[in-house]
Amino acid sequence: MFNYHCLNPISDVGLEEFTEEYVPVSGPEKADALLVRSAVMHEMEFGKELKAIARAGAGVNNIPLDRCTEEGIVVFNTPGANANGVKELVIAGMLLASRDIIGGINWVEENEEDGNIAKDAEKAKKQFAGCELDGKKLGVIGLGAIGVLVANAATHLGMEVYGYDPYISVKSAWNLSRNIRHASSVDEIYKECDYITVHVPATEDTKGMINREAISLMKKGVVLLNFARDVLVDEEAVIDALVCGQMKHYVTDFPTSVIAGVKGAIVIPHLGASTGESEDNCARMAVRQLRDYLENGNITNSVNYPNCEMGRQANTTRIVLLHHNVPNMIGQFTRILARDNMNIADLSNKSKGEYAYTMIDIDDDVPESVADDLRKVGEVLRVRIIH
Repeated sequence: MFNYHCLNPISDVGLEEFTEEYVPVSGPEKADALLVRSAVMHEMEFGKELKAIARAGAGVNNIPLDRCTEEGIVVFNTPGANANGVKELVIAGMLLASRDIIGGINWVEENEEDGNIAKDAEKAKKQFAGCELDGKKLGVIGLGAIGVLVANAATHLGMEVYGYDPYISVKSAWNLSRNIRHASSVDEIYKECDYITVHVPATEDTKGMINREAISLMKKGVVLLNFARDVLVDEEAVIDALVCGQMKHYVTDFPTSVIAGVKGAIVIPHLGASTGESEDNCARMAVRQLRDYLENGNITNSVNYPNCEMGRQANTTRIVLLHHNVPNMIGQFTRILARDNMNIADLSNKSKGEYAYTMIDIDDDVPESVADDLRKVGEVLRVRIIH
């Protein structure tokens, strides 16, 4: 039996993935697992029973990752679950930037009482003329779940698409259209493309990556789209580029006090994943990952511990250990098990930076005394026994 608590409203489609073995509780104090969307958790005290946190979405800047990792709490996110919703909004953003659709709509609203609006519209529409996407060059920086979908969709709009991602996964590579041109560097995208869209996570290496130097390499009249994270872009540099005409439009899904209201900036109120389908997909994926971890110890899409998948054998007891990534940990674990005459049926060990995760399947029951001995090993953060 497991207790769970939702820090934000979570789609019923996802919660229905829980079985009767999972009980919702009114507060986080006694929860084995937490589900969260946007709630800020940095000041939250975690209960001793808390084993996992699932973010129904991609970003995890609202979760204290370092503290969770040190306390042996696995944090999950749901990459790709909202990818289609974001992809569609990126395409909409390109259309809004290429044709002055917003200006045209505003004109109609301002002239709604004009009895000759149909005739006058024919005269006014010239000021809202734009260009087509067909034949234009689009640069996609970051070819993860969203970037691949955007790149593929753009080819069907007749765009010449450049893609750049030095860390592209095998899955993304398989899903990427053969019509995508692989850029050798991000500078190639800056220099060649009429539209540039960024789809990379916010890390120390990527924060502020779209800066004055990057913008200076871009074509005059470029359209920049940011539906990833606001911190990827130096907004002051973007404003200067909009003012001088170097950049035609900046389309972003992240309203800030700096960029809101700036001429040439098309600012959307963070609607990327605000669809019923995206919320359902994120919730479903979050719950499935939580269940697989709590019931089987398998880790998929963790942001603070390594992914580790070992299926589940019948008639075995599984030991899972979260620990620091230092030498001789496996040796210490196996010596304790051998001393108690425990036979290892299977074992997997994965590491991620300074932390590691070990799963050991035992042919027999594991006494609590063995679990206690494992907990006493230096550098061990948490031990779980799964029957």
